Amino acid sequence: MKNLLLICVMLLCVTTQAQEIKWMSFNEALEAQKKEPRKIFMDVYTDWCGPCKLLDKKTFHNKDVVSYVNENFYAVKFNAEGTEKIEYNNFTYTNPNYKHGRKGRNSQHFFANALKISGYPSIVFFDENGGLIAPVVGYKTPQQLELYLKMIHSDDYKQLTSADAWKKYEKAFVGTFTN
Repeated sequence: MKNLLLICVMLLCVTTQAQEIKWMSFNEALEAQKKEPRKIFMDVYTDWCGPCKLLDKKTFHNKDVVSYVNENFYAVKFNAEGTEKIEYNNFTYTNPNYKHGRKGRNSQHFFANALKISGYPSIVFFDENGGLIAPVVGYKTPQQLELYLKMIHSDDYKQLTSADAWKKYEKAFVGTFTN
C-alpha cells in the first residue's frame, strides 16, 4: 500500500510539473539562444497588478499554453519594478530608483522603460537573435494568447504590415486551445 501511495504522489508531482511553464531570466534566455535559437516570450508583470496575477493563474497554467510555450519559446518572467540586472544590446539595465521595503507600486525598471511598457501585464516577444518583435499589453485568455503565440512562432507577423492585414489574419485564425 505504501508503494502504491508513493507512486501516486510521484505521478501527481510529475503531472503538476508538466503543467508549469519553464520560466527563466532574460539573461538566461539570451544565453540559451546562443546554443539553440528560439524566440523569447516575456511576461512583464508587477507584484501589485491584479490582472498580472490572473494571467499567471488562469492563462499561464492552461495546459495548451504551457505546452506550446515550453515547446516553442524561451519563457521569461520579468518584474517591471524589480531589481534584476539585464544585459541587453551592450547595455546594463537596472532599477536604481527602487525603494526597498515599499509596498505597492515602485519605480519602473529601466529595461521596462526601454521596451516602452505602458501597462501591466504585458507580454513581449523577441526573435531568435534577441531582437524586439512586439509587446502585447493586457490580460489575455488562453484562447486570445494563442493567436499571438502562433503568429509570432510561425513568423506570420512579418506579413502583417497594415491594420487591414491584421484584421484579416485575426478573423481567419482558428484556434485549438481549450479552457
